[in-house]
Amino acid sequence: MATKLILHQTHHTLADFEGIFKTIREFSKVDGLHLFPELFLTGYPLQDLVLQRAFIDTYLGFQTGLDAWARACPKASWRALLGGLRFEMESSGIPTKIKNVIYELVPGEGLRVLYTKRLLPNYDIFDEQKYFTPGTANAYYDFGGHTFGLQICEDMWASSFHELDPCEDMAREVREKNLNLSAVINLSASPFEAAKRKKRFERAKNISLLFECPFVYVNRVGGEDEILFDGASFVASGARLSLELKHFEADERSFELEALTGDYQGKPNFRPENTWEGLFSPRIDTRTTPATLKSWTDQECADVFLALKFGLQEYARKSGFRKFLVALSGGMDSALVLAVVKLSLSPQQSVEAIYMPSIHSAPASTELSEELCRRLRIPLSYFPIKFLHAMVRNSFTQGFPDPFEGLVDVNVQSRLRGLLLYTRSNQTGAMVINTSNKSELAVGYSTQYGDSVGAISLLGDLYKTEVYRLARYLNENFGDPIPAGIIERGPSAELRAGQLDQDSLPPYDRLDPILEGILSYRLSKTQLQGLGFSAQEVTKVLELYLKSEYKRAQFCPILKVKAKSFGFGYRVPMT
Repeated sequence: MATKLILHQTHHTLADFEGIFKTIREFSKVDGLHLFPELFLTGYPLQDLVLQRAFIDTYLGFQTGLDAWARACPKASWRALLGGLRFEMESSGIPTKIKNVIYELVPGEGLRVLYTKRLLPNYDIFDEQKYFTPGTANAYYDFGGHTFGLQICEDMWASSFHELDPCEDMAREVREKNLNLSAVINLSASPFEAAKRKKRFERAKNISLLFECPFVYVNRVGGEDEILFDGASFVASGARLSLELKHFEADERSFELEALTGDYQGKPNFRPENTWEGLFSPRIDTRTTPATLKSWTDQECADVFLALKFGLQEYARKSGFRKFLVALSGGMDSALVLAVVKLSLSPQQSVEAIYMPSIHSAPASTELSEELCRRLRIPLSYFPIKFLHAMVRNSFTQGFPDPFEGLVDVNVQSRLRGLLLYTRSNQTGAMVINTSNKSELAVGYSTQYGDSVGAISLLGDLYKTEVYRLARYLNENFGDPIPAGIIERGPSAELRAGQLDQDSLPPYDRLDPILEGILSYRLSKTQLQGLGFSAQEVTKVLELYLKSEYKRAQFCPILKVKAKSFGFGYRVPMT
């Protein structure tokens, strides 16, 4: 009899125990081995929620009910492997150990623990060693006459952060015990990053070659504040991708294990690019002088665009918003944000653009904002700030002896726009979308409580050159939603006469690779100069970068689409 495996790429809100139980009841009608993601029974990441008594009590009650339900089920030919938490409690009810485990759910028998995650990541967005106790042993599972090796997420990634490689350890044990694995199963909660799809498959392919059997990867879907889980589950049969599920949406696929064919003749390649560190491989192209930022491929643009749409919708749904508000400037960043928002809307949602020109706004900014909204079929509201600006300037001049000029005059315009933006938000109940990019955040090129306001940042993980790249991709694939004049004009905040970004900053094609070197690869001044940048511009960028930490610490959540991003995974002292 054929052995059927069913991959469940699920999409639940954290701690949605009712929805999770409903999913379990539905799948139990189908025979086969059902596979669910890491921490399916709770969601991920839980952070300090996992330590709160109310959560613990509710989860343990849900777990008890699930076990009782399974025991009451008639004997059947289905089984399920579910990611979940296991609490070990002392007599007072305080958890002494919390483990990230794989449960087996058996009709007529209930729940039992099969495996405890061995590698607990503790870098970037991950802090699992704060919460969980690691496992110490490999685990194997028998079903339908087959034996499966079990893993949870990080267990598939060798790393200098870990003393152990569970793949090599399992391979050694398989040889010693003369086991015949039919597949290695990995239940994951792995966040999205641009270009990670290829990295995952390369790693999985090599694990499959190591064990000479399929590698089954089941990943969750969801947007948890800044962190996006893309699903994209798959089965790798040697060098062959036998099965792949959808990206950024719940999906379910089944296959017969015996029907899989694969090429296991090659030797596994575990060079550094196929380890966890390979996810952080430099995106700086050193073949040019000075070095440049590697440009996204069309596929990477498509993945990032999908991620931004998904992240926005997840944040809005969970926060209860159906309306969005974007401040237009006639420039590139706000145009791209508006286009992404518009292209992500469901029939029940709407977006409004508001244009707030100052005395320094060029006529072209007005014309381009109008053209953009015509193309996107979005209502555009006007609210000039020149009279408010004049009133504030006159009031301060009368009330304070200090000059009202330079940065004072520039920043008050930006803060007036933030005030008006949120006043309009209160009127309509719309969620304000931030329009700052990663280059600006890195060097503090924004006004605190001005253009840095917003509920969520779509572009906070995109350098300015990537903003232009994604805009061109949208125009090539979605009918030119962004006027060419916006893409071609020089970037400017238009807060003083004749202002251009390059008056204060190096050109973005030079600034962005310097920033990537600082942020992602911690390059020194000497190393950055070795990439072809002058000592003067490197020193200037570093100073701006270090002085801007307090702004970034008070910035809104940023949708994470890179291996290293500002926000949740970036923790340094403000001072």
